[in-house]
Amino acid sequence: MPEMPDFDEIMKMAQNAQAELQKAQDSLDKVEVEGASGGGLVKIRATAKGRILGVDIDESLLAPSEKSMLEDLIAAALNDARGKADAAAATEMQKMQGSLPLPPGFKLPF
Repeated sequence: MPEMPDFDEIMKMAQNAQAELQKAQDSLDKVEVEGASGGGLVKIRATAKGRILGVDIDESLLAPSEKSMLEDLIAAALNDARGKADAAAATEMQKMQGSLPLPPGFKLPF
């Protein structure tokens, strides 16, 4: 039967895991995603942490008659970017969790 780590070892592992988690969280702000709607008429660039980096709106949507459609497309592009940011964040967190020396069955709360 394998020897169980003592309390000090468990605490050190937890501190290392916390430090790695913080590094992974910080790195999410460097991962970029692009959300789009209207077949690419509206594009939103964001980080995997959810920070909006930029908005690109096709000029054809700038007519006053297109105001409500433009608003809907911006909301859809933001939601698309948010979904992609969440997926990128989950992927990065899984990579980070896989590299930590955690006891079998131990999962980090994300």
